[in-house]
Amino acid sequence: MKRSNSNVKLDEIDLRILMAIQADSRISNNSLAKRINLSQPATHNRLKRLEFAGVIRKHVSLLDRDKLGLDLVCFFYVRLNVHSEQSLKRFEEAVQNMPAILECHYLTGQFDYSLKAVFPNRKALEQFERQSLTPIPEVVQITTSVVLSEIKYTTVLPLPSLE
Repeated sequence: MKRSNSNVKLDEIDLRILMAIQADSRISNNSLAKRINLSQPATHNRLKRLEFAGVIRKHVSLLDRDKLGLDLVCFFYVRLNVHSEQSLKRFEEAVQNMPAILECHYLTGQFDYSLKAVFPNRKALEQFERQSLTPIPEVVQITTSVVLSEIKYTTVLPLPSLE
């Protein structure tokens, strides 16, 4: 399905749909329609419109990192020695091919990028830093922080209220 690039106008019903599916993306159309007090066909059409507009990017399952043995979370702050479009693109393409990296953000300030990654243990972290990040030619500095405890984690976006 081709997606639209334009901004979509959201009404209170759209926002209620988005809040519901952020909490449970597997909610049935029937249950969702009842929750928002709309017919099933109208609910389905609104969902499809939100998907087409790109407001809903995809439906996913959130996995428990700890239960999968990936309890070491790290943040990397990376500085590049060259800031040409080509070097930025090269770094970003390299990061795309690293499964351990969950997030990559281009920053202002002291560092050029912030990376969030997960590992099963310190040895995997060391191997990643030595064999994946350090060899990238543009990388001049890496500062690594290991997460001691996660205080808050959510994927729910704070949606505006139309009240």
